Amino acid sequence: MLHAITRPRERIGRAAIDFDTFFRAHHQRLIACGLALTGDRERAREGAQEALSRAFRDWDRVQQMDEPGAWVRRVLVNVLIDEGRRAGRERRLAGKAVDVRPVPDHDPAWTPLMRAIRALPERQRLAVVLHYLDDLPVAQVAAAMDVAEGTVKTTLFHARASLAAALEGEER
Repeated sequence: MLHAITRPRERIGRAAIDFDTFFRAHHQRLIACGLALTGDRERAREGAQEALSRAFRDWDRVQQMDEPGAWVRRVLVNVLIDEGRRAGRERRLAGKAVDVRPVPDHDPAWTPLMRAIRALPERQRLAVVLHYLDDLPVAQVAAAMDVAEGTVKTTLFHARASLAAALEGEER
């Protein structure tokens, strides 16, 4: 198993952690972000695994970064975007309709809010997931999205307006 293998220690502030500790600290949060971005548990797990695999592969370099957690989140986002684009190309090439299966209502992760988040445009969805669900400050969201902080603030403003409109009248 990937998380059972240890690598050199990562420097975070004055403390240092090994890859196993890094894995445990980020694995579930990456899956949660991936689920919020895709609505698909399996894609979320696969994306998180790929992001952490890349971190493990490049651990000597990654552990030297100021914020390796931000790096691994950006890798997750890139992996999911690339996978989504690849799947879209494959559907277009195959000429088949998308088989969309709704997530069952009994799934606690799929609340009206999560459905509304999934309906947002990609940039808004990403900003909301990183800022509100992953609890990142605007500066780190901007770094993860590779945009200016002002862009993140504007994106979040529009996303909140869209979410408010979508959730109006919903039972909470």
